[in-house]
Amino acid sequence: MTFEPIFQERIWGGRRLKELFGKALPTGIPIGESWELADLPNGQSVVANGPLKGQTLRAVMEKFSTEIIGKPDSKSPFPLLIKLLDAEDVLSVQVHPDAQTCRKMGKGEPKTECWYILAAAPGAAIYKGLAPGTTRQAFQEAVRNGTCAEMLQRVPVEVGQCHFLPSGTCHAIGKGLVIAEIQQPSDTTYRVFDWDRVDAKTGLPRQLHIDEAIESIHFDDDSTPAATTVGRLVDAPEFKVDKGHQIPGCEVLLDCGRMRVLVILSGSGHVLSKTAEAVGFRAGQTLLIPAACESVMQFGQDCEYLAVTV
Repeated sequence: MTFEPIFQERIWGGRRLKELFGKALPTGIPIGESWELADLPNGQSVVANGPLKGQTLRAVMEKFSTEIIGKPDSKSPFPLLIKLLDAEDVLSVQVHPDAQTCRKMGKGEPKTECWYILAAAPGAAIYKGLAPGTTRQAFQEAVRNGTCAEMLQRVPVEVGQCHFLPSGTCHAIGKGLVIAEIQQPSDTTYRVFDWDRVDAKTGLPRQLHIDEAIESIHFDDDSTPAATTVGRLVDAPEFKVDKGHQIPGCEVLLDCGRMRVLVILSGSGHVLSKTAEAVGFRAGQTLLIPAACESVMQFGQDCEYLAVTV
């Protein structure tokens, strides 16, 4: 299945998703996110092809959860959220809570995520984790002084890198980056600093969530996972991400019994199945291969893609 993208206006967004992937962006507004595969209360992907065309992912999950994810779980959201991000400007300094923190605070949903760098301006960087030795007290003081961003680790990035960010990691995406974001199905984000900018529409600063952010940050873990570039990029309990690279004329068998989400980074091809029509794919698309389907990927061009499993 393929899906209609859900475009999200963001203060830090741009227009590069149209330039790079031909996305039909709404005119006149900065688009920061394209939700490619989502099953959230505030964002429901709609199937774009086949006999289920026009139905939401939630409706499909309620009817066919066993066929899609390989087990009966129709009430839970689809276990992944896939986005494309265009950061024309730097994002806020923020954190996503883990499951334990959500239970402790009685709200929110946990979110572990990873970022695959699709495009990067010269000198582009991300902010990934706190500097070693940063204490809760020191960070709280820096928040009051407006200097907390100085306590983050600034990491230069290059196209083709994947950066893993477990929940509880304080982070920010720098400007000049286009990213494929793979994450748990959650939109819980606690902003702790937003670079003192003002929303042009309201004339007001965006809302911060300082208490929740401080509670969510893992101050006792100053390790920063290194970037990965080949093979298995992420091997976490929440999801696994493998990078594939095939030349024209190659075929890859996708056996049944395991759901896969394919994020196409470059090139094009088709997915063939005994039970469905051939589905074409190209750079910038996300495909859901249900667990019940045995399929074959055929590549018409040199192609790179991410294969995500749970």
